[in-house]
Amino acid sequence: MSDLYLVDASYFIFRAYYSMPPDMADLDGRPVNALYGFARFLSDLLEQERPLHIAIAFDESLSSSFRNRIYPAYKANREPAPAELKEQFSRCRELCGHFGIAHYSSLEFEADDIIGALATRLRAKGYRSTIVTRDKDLSQLIRAGDQFWDYAAGERIGYHEIPERFGVQPERVADYLALTGDAVDNIPGVPGIGKKTAAVLLKEFTSLDDLYDNLPRVAGLALRGATGVAAKLVAHREVAFLARELTRIACDMPLEVQPGDVRRGPVNLVELAAFYDRADFGSMLRRQAERIAGRSA
Repeated sequence: MSDLYLVDASYFIFRAYYSMPPDMADLDGRPVNALYGFARFLSDLLEQERPLHIAIAFDESLSSSFRNRIYPAYKANREPAPAELKEQFSRCRELCGHFGIAHYSSLEFEADDIIGALATRLRAKGYRSTIVTRDKDLSQLIRAGDQFWDYAAGERIGYHEIPERFGVQPERVADYLALTGDAVDNIPGVPGIGKKTAAVLLKEFTSLDDLYDNLPRVAGLALRGATGVAAKLVAHREVAFLARELTRIACDMPLEVQPGDVRRGPVNLVELAAFYDRADFGSMLRRQAERIAGRSA
């Protein structure tokens, strides 16, 4: 098996934007705090892990994915990204190019879907994935040999550790979130079904479909208020299946990829130095890039 690193860029860019000084600016006065924080994260990742195969997935929009067509209120609770942040996303993609790293984005599909498609297609070609993120939704992609890497917390979680961290095994995470709902993404769930109840249900049943195919069994479970839980499930069946359309990562999105497409290319030190100069980043990141280039030569 070969290792593949799949990075959820948006989390690290947002984190950098809100943690780095807001007055950081390039030579033209444009904000670069998110770009600088992302550059530090990416440089550290490349220097420490030295990945041969890596891809970065970016989100394009909060309101243009296929999920918004299914459910217009999807993520409608989130404030639009500040203009000072939005203009830094394209420069983060440019940075990936200078490092020789494949990067992907789509107006119709989210970064989660891109990561899911890459992990699924390349798993079939003998690759195990390390998904670099803090987004619990991506835990549904983990299979034997893969890792969910919460980089900020320094925690790597394998397939058999997912239930302890997220409540259910990876194959049932989308169903779990469909039952509980997800306030972060404004996804409705079944009213009155909390995390503990959802975990019990999905320990007894293999999926949302299996649960609804066997609803009469719910009332007999060793579950507090089991009869009421069964009634809630009956009353909110459509909501549950709608929610799963939103919580399930679209691994079948159209995306053709071969291992060579995600093999890290050489660092373009000339372009990267010019990029850092324009951003007024000083010499530390440039020296780190030189070390990374030297090790990958």
